[in-house]
Amino acid sequence: MRLVPYVLLVVAAVVVVTTVMRHHGPSNAVGVRASWSRTPGVVNPDVTEVNLRDTVCKRGWTRTVRPPTSYTNALKLLQLRAYGLRGPPSAFQEDHLISLELGGNPTDPRNLWPEPYPRASHVDQIENALNRQVCTGQLTLAAAQRKESALKHADG
Repeated sequence: MRLVPYVLLVVAAVVVVTTVMRHHGPSNAVGVRASWSRTPGVVNPDVTEVNLRDTVCKRGWTRTVRPPTSYTNALKLLQLRAYGLRGPPSAFQEDHLISLELGGNPTDPRNLWPEPYPRASHVDQIENALNRQVCTGQLTLAAAQRKESALKHADG
């Protein structure tokens, strides 16, 4: 008879964890990949290999082109539905497929998608590393953009 309270406790814990994961966390978004048809990625025509020093390699430049959160939050809600993703919007970052750091279009919906956390935070670090490689001449802008697209389309 002493076993019954422990069994009930374990069952209750499983129910709570399952419910929380299903309704509140990004767990249903693990492995989410950007869709080629919804989010193929679009570059900013104002960023070229010739003007890197004045654009993506200039400290603070992304702040000058980043869209307001009112725009990205509204778009995120639409795209969460389009992607069939559940969970609170705060579990996702409305991310640029081709990042601003690599000359992605700031506002084109074909360059934005709901990337789940914590994956989005990890990918931000990769985007910054690719930007450093572009700005030091180790990678061309186009090569970095292809790597970033592959990461988000294939790896999720």
